[in-house]
Amino acid sequence: MARTNKTLLTSNITLSMLYRCIRGYAWTYRFTVENEHTWMDHICKGGNVVICCWHQQFFPAIRHFRNYKDLKPPLMISKSTDGEIIAGVARRTGWDPVRGSSSRGGRDALSQMIDKLRERRIAAHIVDGPRGPAGKVKAGIIRLAQMGGAVIAPFYTSADRAWYFNSWDRFMIPKPFARVTLRFGDLIPVHPSDGPEQFEQQRLDLEQVMGAGLIVR
Repeated sequence: MARTNKTLLTSNITLSMLYRCIRGYAWTYRFTVENEHTWMDHICKGGNVVICCWHQQFFPAIRHFRNYKDLKPPLMISKSTDGEIIAGVARRTGWDPVRGSSSRGGRDALSQMIDKLRERRIAAHIVDGPRGPAGKVKAGIIRLAQMGGAVIAPFYTSADRAWYFNSWDRFMIPKPFARVTLRFGDLIPVHPSDGPEQFEQQRLDLEQVMGAGLIVR
């Protein structure tokens, strides 16, 4: 028990230091946010929203997403070791990690996400999941929006100078003092599906809209 407690303490200290490093690094960015009012106005009028992005582009948004801590948005994060780190950072940002993915624990996690979306009127989702493939919107976000009675608000991040990892999604981290833009797209309505073909068409439509914002290197 003592060893377990020590491990947890060490892990919490490490995650706290990592979060502070990310925050400090991100404050070097020259940051611009576009079209944020669209989805915020929708919530103020009583609507529900799922904000979403590609896995490639979530890192630059961490700094700004601290501003949403009072909303406590739920965010589905995988149960992998990497997911544990991301969940720790998200929790310190004021978000509510829900652990699970399409490959492990996805059904229960999606159910929790739907309940929290209905309660808080906001949720967030990484559309291509933790493993991709890149540019492929997975079905979870359509189910989440349908069951949660929400519209989808995609967002995109870009930088005038950035590193791109040699990973499946060409993960992006802007360089120090880069000009970073966080842009929200127009709201996308999601309707109940009469069958699998209509469901798939909504998924493809979202994939086409968001595909224009994917950075190919």
